[in-house]
Amino acid sequence: MTARGFVKLNVALYPFGAGAVAVNLFFASLIGSWLGWRVLTPQEAVAWGMFLGLPVTWAFARHIRALIARAEA
Repeated sequence: MTARGFVKLNVALYPFGAGAVAVNLFFASLIGSWLGWRVLTPQEAVAWGMFLGLPVTWAFARHIRALIARAEA
């Protein structure tokens, strides 16, 4: 896969990665409330998801790229 293809893969997967991170952070903050921690607002969870979604998407896209290379070999 070319570098351009990898960038396209990252762009295509980013909304899913950012959304997954946001949902998981929100639910983790709900579980953390049992320990007395504060609960993130949905807006805070989305903001953190957008920020942390970049490295998560990059790592997942690398995994997908490795699977594609293995399948083509």
